[in-house]
Amino acid sequence: MGHVTGDGTVGKALHVLDQVAAFGRPVRFAELLAQSDYPKPTLYRFVQTLTNQQMLAYDPDRQTYAPGIRLVRLAHAAWEQSTLAPIARPHIDALSAAVGETVHLAQLDNAQVLYVDKRNAGKPVQMYSQAGKVGPAYCTGVGKVMLAFTDAGNMDRIIAQQSFHKFTGHTLTDADALREELADIRSNGYGFDREEHEPGIICIAMPILSEGGRVLGALSVTSTTARTNLAGLESYVPILKETAEKIARDAQNWSFPDYETKEATGI
Repeated sequence: MGHVTGDGTVGKALHVLDQVAAFGRPVRFAELLAQSDYPKPTLYRFVQTLTNQQMLAYDPDRQTYAPGIRLVRLAHAAWEQSTLAPIARPHIDALSAAVGETVHLAQLDNAQVLYVDKRNAGKPVQMYSQAGKVGPAYCTGVGKVMLAFTDAGNMDRIIAQQSFHKFTGHTLTDADALREELADIRSNGYGFDREEHEPGIICIAMPILSEGGRVLGALSVTSTTARTNLAGLESYVPILKETAEKIARDAQNWSFPDYETKEATGI
């Protein structure tokens, strides 16, 4: 596991936080050390500082570390201020009620998909995605439509970071196949998940774009092959497009952070 080299102490401390969170359960120091590139004294110092700052929580009985309560406060603030979830809520409520299927709202998190909200259908099906969970970009509907409308430089960077693990017999397993799919999506304006991440799970996805064409996020309607097919999902294109446009409009009115402008101006 490579560590952060360009952001000094803060970057290294955040890397340790990521490492703890990646276990998905309380973790002992020895387990962290076994996966860390840092020497034992350095790792211990970071862990102690993060614990003192309530970024990690230490259980003295089990001698384990877990993400701390301060992170919960920060995560809540980030959810409210930096995701589409709060302003999109009424729109995905209405979409879910109209189509009677599961609706996802997602954004790109580096080279992955972050599910920021979800509405279950009347008869929900157990599936991988849930709000707050991270998934692959190359084999999910929301991931592919966001990739398709991302500028070429970012697209190349994100594609280079994909694992291309074969989850099912339908999974795209190389960059060339993905690029061909992304070209089709960009031409059509929407895309599908054809059981590429989970057997029996299909979806249609639509990007959420700013007036300037910047990717803000993506929406999807998800169902199962037992309930419908891709043609059935395609009938939702008009309402998906309308919903995406409403979210984008509200995001602009709310002054959703324009990261490209900030990066260009240095603000």
